[in-house]
Amino acid sequence: MSCAACQAHVEKAVKSVEGVESCSVSLLTNSMSVTGTADPDKIVKAVEEAGYGASLEGKDRRSGENVFGSMEEQLKDREKPLLIKRLISSSVFLLILMYFSMGVSMWGWPAPSFLEHNMVGTGIIEMLLAGIVLVINNRFFVNGFKALLHKSTNMDTLVAMGAGVSYIYSFVTLLQMTVVTSHEAQMELMDDLYFESAAMIVTLITIGKLLEAISKGRTTNALKGLLDLQPKTAVIVNNGQEVIIPAEDVNVGDIYIVRPGGAVPVDGVIVEGDCAVDESALTGESVPVDKTAGDKVSAGTINRSGFIRCRAVKVGEDTSLAQIIKMVSDSAASKAPIARIADKVSGVFVPAVLIISAVVFAVWMLTGSGTGYSLTRAISVLVVSCPCALGLATPVAIMVGNGVAAKNGILFKTSTSLEQTGRAEIIVLDKTGTVTNGTPVVTDIIPAPGVEKDELLRLAYSIENMSEHPLGKAVNERS
Repeated sequence: MSCAACQAHVEKAVKSVEGVESCSVSLLTNSMSVTGTADPDKIVKAVEEAGYGASLEGKDRRSGENVFGSMEEQLKDREKPLLIKRLISSSVFLLILMYFSMGVSMWGWPAPSFLEHNMVGTGIIEMLLAGIVLVINNRFFVNGFKALLHKSTNMDTLVAMGAGVSYIYSFVTLLQMTVVTSHEAQMELMDDLYFESAAMIVTLITIGKLLEAISKGRTTNALKGLLDLQPKTAVIVNNGQEVIIPAEDVNVGDIYIVRPGGAVPVDGVIVEGDCAVDESALTGESVPVDKTAGDKVSAGTINRSGFIRCRAVKVGEDTSLAQIIKMVSDSAASKAPIARIADKVSGVFVPAVLIISAVVFAVWMLTGSGTGYSLTRAISVLVVSCPCALGLATPVAIMVGNGVAAKNGILFKTSTSLEQTGRAEIIVLDKTGTVTNGTPVVTDIIPAPGVEKDELLRLAYSIENMSEHPLGKAVNERS
C-alpha cells in the first residue's frame, strides 16, 4: 500500500467477503485486523484480487511456514533505504537534465559543439535523461496503473498520470520538431517540451514519500522499544546441563534459570530459589517485588538479586509481555472516530482530483489558451494533490499518542479510548505510584538520637555501594 486510497480499497475488498464483520487496515504497520467467521484464505484472496499482497500474521506468504518475530518483520524499515537510493540517483540525472533544459537552452551555458543551435539534439538528450528518471521511479507507474486495472485509484495514479502525460506530450512535440525546418519554429516548439517537468514530478514526490517513511519510522519506535524488552535467549536445564537457546524455542514445562541481572525469558513459576524482580516494565512499580518458590514471574522482567529456577508456563505469544505488545499494536491499528471521517474523504479524493484536473484542462482549452498551456494547468492540479497527507496524518497522530503513552507505562486498548482521553477534564487515579517518575528518591534522613546525619549517610552508603536494588541506588545517589 502506498496511500490512504490503497488502505480504503483493501478495506472495501475485505468487507465484501462473506463472514467479515469488521476490518481495520493500518498504513503504518502494513497490517490488517479482521473480525468475523470468514475463511482466512478467502480474505487473502480478496486482498490479492484487489491488487495487493497478504499473508496470515506470523506466516511466510510463499511457504506458509511459521516465522518468529512477525511483529519485528512488520516494523522493519525496508522502505526508507530504497527511497534514499531512488532519490539520490533521480537527483543526479535530474540535475543534468535541468542543465540542458534550463542552462543550455535558456541561459546559454556551455554545451558540446554538436548541440549548438541543435534543438532536436537537445530535446533527444532531455528525453533520454527524463526517461532514466522515470524508469528509476517506475514504482509510481506500476502501482498507479495496477490500481486502474483493478478499477480503483490511488496517489500513485495521480503521479503516474501527471508525469506520464508530460512525457508523452513532450515526445509528440519533439517529433513535430523533426519535421519543421525553420529555427524559429523549433524554438517555439521547444517551449512546449516538459521532459524536465515529468522528471521533477516523480523526484519531488519521492522526497514526499521519503519524509512519510521517516515519519512512519519514528512513530513505530515505541512499539520497537516494547519488542526490545523481549529477551532473545534463555538458559534451560537439559539433562542436568545448562544450555543457552533462543527464547522462542522454550516449551511449556521446560526448566530455565535466571541469574541476578538477567531477564526472565518466558512466563513461569519459581520452583527453587528466592529473588527480587523488577517488574517496572510491566506494572510501573519501581520497587522490586520479592519472589520465592511457587510465585509467578513474567517475561521481560529483571531479576535484581537471587538465583532462581523456574518452570515455563506460557511461551511465545501467550506471555504477558507479548499480550501487551499485541494490545498496543492493535490499538495503533484501530481507528478513532475522527480517522473514519478522513478515510471517507480519502476514498473519493483521487477520483475527485482526476475530475477537477479534466475540468481545468477543458476550461482552459475552451478559452483558447492552447494545448500546452491547458495541459500544464491540468497536470499542476494532479501534482499539487500529491502526496495525500490526509490519510496518513491521523494514523500517525494515533501511533504517536499510543507510542508516547506506552513509553510512560500507559496502555490504550483502542484508539477511541485515546481520543476520548483527550477530552477528559478530570482523571481519577487509584494509587499514587502511577503518578511518580518511577524512581525511588531519598527525601529525608532521620538519624537515631546521638547519630549525625552525615555519619548515618556514610554508613548507609558503605552498605549499599555495590547494590543494584533501586532503594540502594537511591541511597547512593543521595550520598
